Amino acid sequence: METVVNNQSRRDFIKYSAAIGAGIVLWSPALATEKGMKMNNYVKTEGYAVFDTSGVFKPWKFERRPVGDNDVLIDIKFASICHSDIHQMKGHWGPQQYPQVPGHEIAGIVSAVGKNVTKFKVGDRAGVGCMVDGCTTCENEEQYQSDTLFTYGYPDKREPTGISQGGYSKQIVVRDHYVVHIPDSLELKEAAPLLCAGITTYSPIMRADFKKGDKVAVAGIGGLGHMAVKFAVSRGAEVYAFTTTADKAEDIKGFGAKEVIVVDDTKKLYTYAGQMDYMICTIPYQYDVAAYASVVKPYGFYTQVGMPVGFEITLNALGLSASRVNFNASLIGGMKETQEVVDYCAENKIYPKIEIIKAEEITEAWKKVENKEARYRYVIDSATI
Repeated sequence: METVVNNQSRRDFIKYSAAIGAGIVLWSPALATEKGMKMNNYVKTEGYAVFDTSGVFKPWKFERRPVGDNDVLIDIKFASICHSDIHQMKGHWGPQQYPQVPGHEIAGIVSAVGKNVTKFKVGDRAGVGCMVDGCTTCENEEQYQSDTLFTYGYPDKREPTGISQGGYSKQIVVRDHYVVHIPDSLELKEAAPLLCAGITTYSPIMRADFKKGDKVAVAGIGGLGHMAVKFAVSRGAEVYAFTTTADKAEDIKGFGAKEVIVVDDTKKLYTYAGQMDYMICTIPYQYDVAAYASVVKPYGFYTQVGMPVGFEITLNALGLSASRVNFNASLIGGMKETQEVVDYCAENKIYPKIEIIKAEEITEAWKKVENKEARYRYVIDSATI
């Protein structure tokens, strides 16, 4: 990766590297070998994989790379479904290599550690999110580094399949730096969604400069959005939730939102023009950005975290300029923040609303996610793989 991206801007790199297809992203030579690795000691495992862009899952037996000196082997207990899984597997973000096992919201139990690992031991409760290897000296910006290896679909010559494979499986091998501890007070099934949906919304919300009592808007109330509501409420915000799904209204109020606005017509947004101090948008498809941005006060902040097809959203320059909003986007969060969000949720009793499914139900669950029927995170019981 390094030889490609050192001459690119960070923005170009993120867009480039997120188009995950083999041959589109170059693998990092630094990740290809590790001193002490025994190449004949592959980890045999099973998972559910897609074999083309159809989004249809089938059981698949495969091998993972050996546990290196700095690695942790995790027996996966639960893995949840993120809309990003769907986008990537269906080629919405670029061509893919198949078979591919998605999943970057992973919780389980450590079953082996490399000789250099000191932060984890066998039997520890552990979580893995969107990254599995890369920089180990970054303070909290691993997601933006050129050598980051994301959890699935990224070329990695250490892997027998040639690419990283995700969490819809029984085991996973991860660099210790990219593993977080799951507190005993947090159930593993509820911890899994925090590793993407949680950190993706926690990071910008905790960095946003809003005060207790400020009006915070959340647009798109799905897996990410319902966590954003809960985090903003926990910080004392007056939360206004904007959704296109009317039958979610009572749930959203139960999450602590002061008001729920069903956006069946974007004209409804203008009723709230200039009233919000901050907005976070989790909508993962094309939408009228300027209309949503209009609800934010002049010079307020608007953060985009939803990633649509092709990673692109269309901005109406005149509409956006009329609201004078500071528009920005955020990509997951670093490892320090990822541990923080897990601890924060455990301490403050903030839990995702989940539905446990069997592995054989993944294909149908994906269809429900696309049809906005998920309430609000499907979590796969890995014992059913």
